[in-house]
Amino acid sequence: MRILLASSEVYPYSKTGGLGDAVGALGKALAAAGHRVGIITPLYRGIREQLIGLRRVDWEFDIPLGSKRIGADLLALDVSDRLTIYFIDKPIYFDRAGIYNENGADYSDNAERFIFLSKCVAHLAHHLPLMPEVLHLHDWPVGIAALMVQHEAKTSLWENRPRICFTIHNLAYQGVFPADTFSLLNLPLGWHNPDTTEFYGKINCLKAGIACADVVTTVSPRYAREITTQEYGAGLDGLLRKRQNVLNGILNGVDYEEWNTTSNPHLATAFSADNVAGKVVCKSALQQYFGLPIDPDAPIFGSVTRLADQKGIDLLIGALDEVLDAKMQFVLLGSGNRNYEQALNELSAKYASKVGVKIGYDHGLAHQIEAGCDFFIMPSRFEPCGLNQLYSLRYGTVPIVRRTGGLDDTVIDAVDGGIAANGIKFNDPTTAGLVKAIHKALTLYDKKELLNGYRANGFAADFSWAKAVAGYELAYRW
Repeated sequence: MRILLASSEVYPYSKTGGLGDAVGALGKALAAAGHRVGIITPLYRGIREQLIGLRRVDWEFDIPLGSKRIGADLLALDVSDRLTIYFIDKPIYFDRAGIYNENGADYSDNAERFIFLSKCVAHLAHHLPLMPEVLHLHDWPVGIAALMVQHEAKTSLWENRPRICFTIHNLAYQGVFPADTFSLLNLPLGWHNPDTTEFYGKINCLKAGIACADVVTTVSPRYAREITTQEYGAGLDGLLRKRQNVLNGILNGVDYEEWNTTSNPHLATAFSADNVAGKVVCKSALQQYFGLPIDPDAPIFGSVTRLADQKGIDLLIGALDEVLDAKMQFVLLGSGNRNYEQALNELSAKYASKVGVKIGYDHGLAHQIEAGCDFFIMPSRFEPCGLNQLYSLRYGTVPIVRRTGGLDDTVIDAVDGGIAANGIKFNDPTTAGLVKAIHKALTLYDKKELLNGYRANGFAADFSWAKAVAGYELAYRW
């Protein structure tokens, strides 16, 4: 198939979280499966300087945006003979310090920026030589593209428009803007209605993608069920129930070329399921990095996370304060809510010999935490898929997760799977629930044969993108 993906983030060119990882890896995996793939994304600051082989496509285009016409250039990078990345070059919108925000504040013109991106995507889906059979849109920043394609197909000579697949990576982020934003679409006002973009008197970009796509996917089977309920539906559960017959949950995969323990430049040494001795070396290196006592017998718990309410950071902070009297250490890499950053730094100061905290993001350190830890904590209130628990499994690190979304789909605990267990789950989003799970982990750590069984099961788990591609191929033909 000829497939055109579109996203505001594509790793390794841009990333703020799992969206970039997923789209970049999916594009590679689809191409490896024999499809002809293009990916559209903005040309953000610094990308041009990093890439060799970036070429300017030999035509310009302009996009109507309300009362203006905005010209843009298109650059392309041929990653392989089956994969091309198309970059929208418009410095006034994309040459900035951040993707969505700066210093904790969203850019005031995000509606204009991403409606422009969506309209570029719709235009290119019609006019690129690729002539895609499938247009695969990812999250709210390109949701309006689904509406634009539907409108153009109904009002022009675009007879063989591509099939539209829309993937929800996180329903909590919807791109909701004032109603007058709709004027930027240059569509008749009748297209702004409760069946397309209207949302409590505003315009909702994610809703447009869900409502106007031919098929809707999200990133785990359980999350696909959860978001049709009022508890998890974030105001869109009614629409999602209405579209339930075209809603599919497809687990994200892991790029095992990137996340591996045998040839990884970020790690102190290599290790594997057959040679776990190197994991002890990685553990010592991690303790040294955070200035903690180098003690191979102390279990290390870790977390790499956005510091946000969704991630259950308040539960984590509360639980740690209750359990750190035990023989254990904890390390964290993350950034986000300033109150959580301060609370974690205070926890690190209070337990200086047991807690290490780094505010920010460091890709190499993320690998080192996965490799050096014995347990990895993810107490999310909701989690569409989650990637770190998948990295943990491949790194022989036992995940401790709440039973929600993709965490529940991918981690097996002793209650669910007996000897197949590879992690620890807890049910309720409470400090007490997490404390109980950590105590289970401490008990498990003292039972080395059982712990090694959990690790072996984790090493053996297969969440490759090849499996995800099979799911998307079915969705594309739905």
